[in-house]
Amino acid sequence: MNEGLVVIVRSVISFFSLLIFTKILGKQQISQLAFFDYVLGITIGSIAATLTTDLSSRAWPHWVGLITWAVLSYLMEVITMKWIKVGEYVDGKPTIVIKKGKIMEDSLKKMKFRAADLLSLLRNKNVFDLSEIEYAILETNGEISIMLKTEHQPLTPKDMKIKTEPLALGTELIYDGVVLDENLRSINKGRKWLMSELKKYNVKEVSEVFLAFINPTGSLYIDKYNDRIHRRNKNE
Repeated sequence: MNEGLVVIVRSVISFFSLLIFTKILGKQQISQLAFFDYVLGITIGSIAATLTTDLSSRAWPHWVGLITWAVLSYLMEVITMKWIKVGEYVDGKPTIVIKKGKIMEDSLKKMKFRAADLLSLLRNKNVFDLSEIEYAILETNGEISIMLKTEHQPLTPKDMKIKTEPLALGTELIYDGVVLDENLRSINKGRKWLMSELKKYNVKEVSEVFLAFINPTGSLYIDKYNDRIHRRNKNE
């Protein structure tokens, strides 16, 4: 068989194998992956890549290896969900690295974490003064959670006894020149209403609009393909 055709066939097999396995294993954002999960993902991807391009060996050993790693990964997820101690061993535990403004040096050394790394994470959270921190906890995915001291926490409307309206989600009405009829129905509107609103923005055809979005307050946001962005309040 032609080598190019073999690569194509193996690529298709690898692609759909990874698709199926990732659906079975579930998905997380990269920033949420523990180090062990990250290494697992790289290994499975590497095996799939080898299955695709290594024409010097037969495909089935790579296929078996791919299935084995995916099955072991799935079993590990089940085990860590069922037995907390195993999960703590595999993924680690959240660790307090700052307590009442003081760095816990022993905790940093145990995790082989530098003070410079800690300060970098804090700056990413817009925290530059350690004395403002009540607790800082290093999560198992490498992210840091911060609890500021009460005197440094931002004020909320509740603190100031300000009455607020409940939050709600906006709704996309047009995306990439296509009307989202289901979303229109969810706000009890139709295409006739939509076209009437578009005319207020000198829009004659839906195909002229890249994005149309209605906020919970009733204001309409329109972004046309010619990059002229319009905002108009419902009561205007």
